[in-house]
Amino acid sequence: MRILIVEDSVLLREGLVRLLADAGHEVVAALPDASRALNEAADLDPDLAIVDVRLPPTFTDEGLRAAIALRGQDPSLAVLVFSQYVEERYAADLIAQPGGAIGYLLKDRVTDVAEFLESIERIREGATVLDPEVVAQLLTRRSRDEQISRLTERERAVLALIAEGKSNGAISRILFVSEGAVEKHITSIFSKLGLEQDATGNRRVLAVLAHIDATAPQAPVGPTSHQNGMNR
Repeated sequence: MRILIVEDSVLLREGLVRLLADAGHEVVAALPDASRALNEAADLDPDLAIVDVRLPPTFTDEGLRAAIALRGQDPSLAVLVFSQYVEERYAADLIAQPGGAIGYLLKDRVTDVAEFLESIERIREGATVLDPEVVAQLLTRRSRDEQISRLTERERAVLALIAEGKSNGAISRILFVSEGAVEKHITSIFSKLGLEQDATGNRRVLAVLAHIDATAPQAPVGPTSHQNGMNR
């Protein structure tokens, strides 16, 4: 199998090169960041790309965005995201793309070399291989999205004002409704978001977090530069 690696940690990158070579695979390129990933993939035609998530220069999501761009360039390319982090938004986008197989494994949870190599083979053969923690976080996000989608237009407006820090009285004045109506909307919002009363009284905060998560803009998809550090 011809493999492209994009990993900023030099020790892990070189370790993967040796491991994969010993297993009979050909590492066509091992890059410290994503700046040349698209060009190298176009020139070298790998079967599989192994990509870290957090790469220089910002160490946020460059790798996962590059993985999406690689699949956009070659939909048949199999991709393994190999990271210490779960980036829910881009992970969902990558998994939803048509084309080659996808894997998302967490570095800290890979404890068996043979299983890791088997996962690579399965991905190349067309399987989707996801760490259970990745699945759990994606399902949690989907649940939040579905809950937000159940809110009425007026309830969304109330939640947006809560997110702005408005009190019930201020919300009633802005929306030209009674405070009692606002309280009923808020009660309905809490119910639909599955936020039960607790001793801390933090349901407004949790509701705001759900609102922010559901309305956060996505960064443009495309390759960027990379990051640095042993654990991504």
